[in-house]
Amino acid sequence: MKEPIQPSRAASSALAPGLYLVATPIGNLRDITLRALDVLSTVDKIACEDSRVTARLLAAHGLKKPLIVYNDHSGEKDRDRLIESIRFGARVALVSDAGTPLVSDPGYRLARACVEANIPVTTLPGPNAVLSAIQLSALPSDRFSFGGFLPPRAGARRTEIQGWTQTPGSLVFYETAPRLVACLRDMRDVLGNRSAAVVREITKMFEETRRGKLSDLIEFYGENGPPKGEIVIVLGPAEDNPDAGAEDAALEDEISEALKTLSLRDAVAAVCAARRVPRKKVYGLALRLSGGLPDDAD
Repeated sequence: MKEPIQPSRAASSALAPGLYLVATPIGNLRDITLRALDVLSTVDKIACEDSRVTARLLAAHGLKKPLIVYNDHSGEKDRDRLIESIRFGARVALVSDAGTPLVSDPGYRLARACVEANIPVTTLPGPNAVLSAIQLSALPSDRFSFGGFLPPRAGARRTEIQGWTQTPGSLVFYETAPRLVACLRDMRDVLGNRSAAVVREITKMFEETRRGKLSDLIEFYGENGPPKGEIVIVLGPAEDNPDAGAEDAALEDEISEALKTLSLRDAVAAVCAARRVPRKKVYGLALRLSGGLPDDAD
């Protein structure tokens, strides 16, 4: 068994009551900062998503602390108890199961409640899957946006993706393995055949990054099945996709051809069925190409 970590004298004496947002490893348990170990060894309690996961991390570094479960099922009473303990002088660390707290997890409600209660909140930066995936994707990283998890249902997911069409820079999303191929298809249909990367199991034994056009990734995972592990999808920016203009031109040609023999409403339906392009986009193009007024298509 490892010897318990002894916090530095400065860390032990300077740690004031408050909430400490501590980033934890996203895979390899050695990816934790010395300052994070100092704080975790000094705080009075640790609020965590899953006590089993956090207990394994602490054991790997020779630590043992009282663990308080704080996750998606926690409510206002749970937050109030933690805030009250800090008011009475407790030092509390907040960790997620992996990575940086508050990024796509429920911790932001606790941090916000502490701020509203004038309780000090500070961060101990460290591992983060979003930043690691951007690095591994080899896609433009000077500007990017993070969209978290997309909706699980196809219709809602496509609507959500549609909202990102005008966003500049690369896009980053989390996704589960069973939904990966369907999600990649929706991204291609809505955003075009962009350059992309599927990054999984970052810092773990089976870490893998697969890069290519969305169509290439759809074909690969369609033939080989969904990958295992935690998955991050990175999409290159629209301007990094040289095929985007050609794809839009081809779509306009199809709409124009359909309008020769069909009403606006039927032409929109036919093209949507053939191309799986968002109806809103097709309808807007059809309306412009026909030079007409909206009919009862909506």
